[in-house]
Amino acid sequence: MAEKPEKSKAAQLKEKLAAKKPGGALTLEKEKIALADEFCEGYKAFINTSKVEREAVKTTEKIALEHGFEKYDVTRSYKPGDKIYVINRGKNIGLAVIGKNGTKNGVRLVIAHIDSPRLDLKPNPLYESNDLAMFKTHYYGGIKKYQWTAIPLALHGRIVRLDGENIDVSIGENDDEPCFCVSDLLPHLSREQSAKPVAKAFTGEDMNVLIGSRPFNDDKESEQVKLNILNILFEKYGIVESDFLSAELDLVPAFKARDIGFDRSLIGAYGHDDKVCAYPGVMAAVTVENPEDTFITFLCDKEEIGSDGNTGMQSAFLRDFIADLAQADGVEYRHVMAKSTCLSADVNAAFDPNYPSAFEANNSSYLNGGVIITKYTGSGGKYDTSDASAEFMGQVRRMLHKNDILWQTGELGRVDLGGGGTIAKYIANLNVDVVDLGVPVLSMHAPFEVVSKVDVYMAYLAFVAFFET
Repeated sequence: MAEKPEKSKAAQLKEKLAAKKPGGALTLEKEKIALADEFCEGYKAFINTSKVEREAVKTTEKIALEHGFEKYDVTRSYKPGDKIYVINRGKNIGLAVIGKNGTKNGVRLVIAHIDSPRLDLKPNPLYESNDLAMFKTHYYGGIKKYQWTAIPLALHGRIVRLDGENIDVSIGENDDEPCFCVSDLLPHLSREQSAKPVAKAFTGEDMNVLIGSRPFNDDKESEQVKLNILNILFEKYGIVESDFLSAELDLVPAFKARDIGFDRSLIGAYGHDDKVCAYPGVMAAVTVENPEDTFITFLCDKEEIGSDGNTGMQSAFLRDFIADLAQADGVEYRHVMAKSTCLSADVNAAFDPNYPSAFEANNSSYLNGGVIITKYTGSGGKYDTSDASAEFMGQVRRMLHKNDILWQTGELGRVDLGGGGTIAKYIANLNVDVVDLGVPVLSMHAPFEVVSKVDVYMAYLAFVAFFET
């Protein structure tokens, strides 16, 4: 066998000094790629059953119970190795494992959000127009409205009836169920529409969802189609029209997670942002046992609309939970937070070769490049963001390098092009060291987003390493 030629001095120096470009998955062993594929089968099942926050919490609680977690009781004392979980209003869940050091050296946090852009029903949504029954909607989060027309939609959420009974709704996901849609104008009649800027061609008030077309009977009453829908809903759920006022109902794409590509290396699904980080965080929490320091995986709501409210990241719920754990250890909450560290598990935009001008290639994340560390987000001059310290960035880099985890770093597109934020800044405001670490996503916020299986698995390995370090 011929000997390999010796590397030149320039090649050796470049290998030693220059940063490696993304694309590290090309060097992975087949065994590790197989593990990534296997891990992502669980992820696909998770995202299929977690279209909205309440469902994600229920699915996560089921996983936690299967792995020996028990519901937290503030009146009880817990010992190292105990596994506990907390739920807030059905839309937040935290999984914690008590460490050998308790909370005295701080806690390790992996935080992610489980809400995604969608169409919410208005409080008075049901109306009839030209013999068609429709729902009025109010879009939630940042969407391109045109992407939500002419695709199958499923209805998810909860209705609270006047008698106090909770009715959980999920219709449109199964092949034997009806689905819904927002209609669009045919090309033959859309010359005026096509001449408008995209932001004005489709308005929020245009996002009306088709839900029926048959009248109740042949009486001469008005709004017979609407009446027929009300009767169907009453027979199925026991609800009347006024019950929409006490409902949280969301229309989401009726797509299942699918493998993408001839090589099945990618996953297409609705809601990767941010369940693609939530699931690895949950699985890391149920994997690591007997840690040195207490750790928590926490999943929150409302990130897509500012993290406000009692289930958003700005709520006091997580802070109060940590304060209770600190009090049980006989230490001050503020001292615990000052020593704590956090990985804000959120996605970043993967470089898209169809739209290269939106990115700065040297500072972008790439599919199959591993987890993406985003030192700061925000917009313009780094507004509305936390900016991770050099020391904490160094700590995270060492952790990833030590555990042979593929990783990359980058920004959210070109400077001044736009921007976005994550929940990292709310944790940073609690005097915690934090940086964003998550999965690159193509077509972010679209009804059908794309991620790499390798990157999802690397996120899981990174969270495991973080909890074990």
